[in-house]
Amino acid sequence: MISIFKIYNPLNILWLAVLLFITRIGYVIQAPDKLEFIFVEPFARLLVPVSYEYAFSPILNIFLAGVLVLIQAVFINYLVNHFNLLGKPTFLPALMYVTLTALFKPFMVLSAPLFCNFLLIWMLFKLFSLYKSDDAKSTAYDLGIIVAVGSLLYLPYIYLFLSIWIALILFKPFNWREWVSGILGYLTVFFFLAVFYYLNNRLGSFYNIWAPLGTKFPNRININYINYLVLVPVLLILVLYFFKLQQNYLKSYVQVRKSFQLLFIIFLIAAFSFYVKREFNLNHFLLCAVPAAVFFSYYFVNATVKWFYESLYLLLLISIIYFQFNTF
Repeated sequence: MISIFKIYNPLNILWLAVLLFITRIGYVIQAPDKLEFIFVEPFARLLVPVSYEYAFSPILNIFLAGVLVLIQAVFINYLVNHFNLLGKPTFLPALMYVTLTALFKPFMVLSAPLFCNFLLIWMLFKLFSLYKSDDAKSTAYDLGIIVAVGSLLYLPYIYLFLSIWIALILFKPFNWREWVSGILGYLTVFFFLAVFYYLNNRLGSFYNIWAPLGTKFPNRININYINYLVLVPVLLILVLYFFKLQQNYLKSYVQVRKSFQLLFIIFLIAAFSFYVKREFNLNHFLLCAVPAAVFFSYYFVNATVKWFYESLYLLLLISIIYFQFNTF
C-alpha cells in the first residue's frame, strides 16, 4: 500500500476512495439511529436560523463526512507537494490523512472540527508562504479573519491564532505592524458579530462568548483505555518520525525545517486546546490529523526497510478496522 502511494499518480485518488470506504464500513454497519451534527458554536447559532442538527440521516452524515475527508486529503497532498516538504512529489499525505481520520468513530461524522480542517489547511498555505513574502501584513490580516471564522464554528480554534505569531517569528524579522494585522483581522469578524448581537438586543451576552477560555485544565479525564489501543501503532509511527526527522534535519532546506517546527507547534496547540469544551469530545483531535498526516508521510517517504514499513501501516489499518467492530 505504501509503495503505491509513494509514487505521485493522480489515479491514487481512486485508491483513496476505496480505502475511505474500507476504513468506514464498520461504522456504517453499526451506525446509530440518529447522529447530531453541530456546525457552529451556540453563541453563533443566531447566524444560522434554521434547524439542521438532525437534517441528515446517519448514513448520509457519514457519507458526506467521507467526501469532505477525501477533498481535504487532496488539498493536504497538494500543500505538502507545493512546498516540497517531503523532498519529492508523493501521494502519502493524502493516504495518511484518510487513515488518521478513521481512527475513532467521532472522526467519521460531520462535525465542526472537520469543517475547521478546511480552514487549517487554508491557514497552512498562507503561513508557509510567509517565508518568501516581502510584506506579510495583508497575509496576517487574512489569517486573523480565518481564525475568527474558525472560532465561530468551534471555539477552541481560537488558540490557533498563536500559530500566526509563531510563524512570523519563524519566517520573518520582527515587524509590529504584521503582528497587529492579525489581531485586526480577528477583531473585524467579531466586530460584525457584536453588531449582530446589538441588532438582536443581546449585546449584554456578547461578553460571555469567551468565558469558556477561563476553564481550568482538567486534572484527570475518565476514559476507557482499552478503546485507545488503536493509538499504539500511531504512537510508534510518531516516534519513528522523530528519529527520521532528527537524522535528516540538517540536510533539509531552512524553509522545510521551519515548516516542520510550525507544524509541530500547531499539533501541540490543537491537542491541548480540548479542555475549552466542558465535555471531552474525541472529534476535537481531528485538528491534529492535518499536521500528523504530514509527520506520518515524512517517516514513510524516508523509510527504507519495505517489509517493516508496509507491515507497520498494515498493523495500523487492521487496528482501525478491528476497533470499529469491537468497542469495549
